[in-house]
Amino acid sequence: MAPPAKMQEIQQFLSSVLSQRGPSALPYAENTKWLIRQHLLNLISSYSSLEPKTATFTHNDGRSVILLQADGTIPMPFQGVSYNIPIVIWLLDSYPLYPPCVYVNPTRDMIIKRPHSNVSPSGLVSLSYLQNWNHPSSNLIELAAHLSAAFSREPPLYSQRRLPPSPSPSIGSGYSRPIQQRTDDAAEVYKKNAINKIVEMVQGDLVLMGSGREAEAEGLLSLQAGLKRREEEINRGLKEMVEEKETLEQQLQVIAMNTDVLDSWIRENKAKAKNLLVDLDVDDAFDCIETLSKQMLECTALDLAIEDVVYSMDKSFRGGALPFDQYLRNVRLLSREQFFHRATAEKVRAVQMDAQVASIAARLHS
Repeated sequence: MAPPAKMQEIQQFLSSVLSQRGPSALPYAENTKWLIRQHLLNLISSYSSLEPKTATFTHNDGRSVILLQADGTIPMPFQGVSYNIPIVIWLLDSYPLYPPCVYVNPTRDMIIKRPHSNVSPSGLVSLSYLQNWNHPSSNLIELAAHLSAAFSREPPLYSQRRLPPSPSPSIGSGYSRPIQQRTDDAAEVYKKNAINKIVEMVQGDLVLMGSGREAEAEGLLSLQAGLKRREEEINRGLKEMVEEKETLEQQLQVIAMNTDVLDSWIRENKAKAKNLLVDLDVDDAFDCIETLSKQMLECTALDLAIEDVVYSMDKSFRGGALPFDQYLRNVRLLSREQFFHRATAEKVRAVQMDAQVASIAARLHS
């Protein structure tokens, strides 16, 4: 586990580089920068020997770009002893949707094992975990664990043995040249101590200055997430309003068609109203002149009649005048008949609607 002071410094560093804008901004998507920051913080918290940095990465096509990397070592238990393997984890510009790029970074006294099942001669690491990378479940902590397990099965590096220097034979004088020991001058020691002191003071000032910037970056990232949620809510509300507008326009069109039909009927029957008799039968007040209207009137009348019968039967059953088995049998038969009448009325209504639309369209074109 990394110490709190180091974690605070890393948080300030990541907040600073990920919040930059303009030409110096890192090439990551804005909606993934917060997740990248959390992945790196979780990785450093579990593997304190790794450190986040920014460096120039050159793609295979020659394009260079500044990216984030985790540079350091990961533990490799082998035959009861824990070794540290130097690696570099590059977070490509497509991270975290796509996997990072991992390299083994040998020191000058180390050599990459050839051949190796997971490491190429150039140091590029190939693992099934990287090949099967799945966002958002995959992360850097699990990647480091898979790297440690794979290297434990087959270590990728081994030390390069150096031959000890052979003593030089004496030349001429008959004795060997003495080895000169290097000593530090007092002025150099004072200079180094002064530089270290200045560096510590500057680092302290940077920590104080960066605390405010870190809080500001945290607030900006939180504000960005809130604005993203607001944008989604606004888009969803706008979509609902557009759908409601389309529904209202359809209803308005139906009302306009019904208004035209009623106006036509009033104009056609206005003259007939003067010749009506006072004792006119209500059933004879409306005369359907087409087959669909007659069928609609008949289905509606039968539907309402069955509704009245069921209501009367219900009252009789509650009053004890109708047995329960007879009540259920009659209700089932009447309900089935009522269903067919209503289905027929719906079909007739659809045909009439199509005919009205075609009639209005013909009048508008004429």
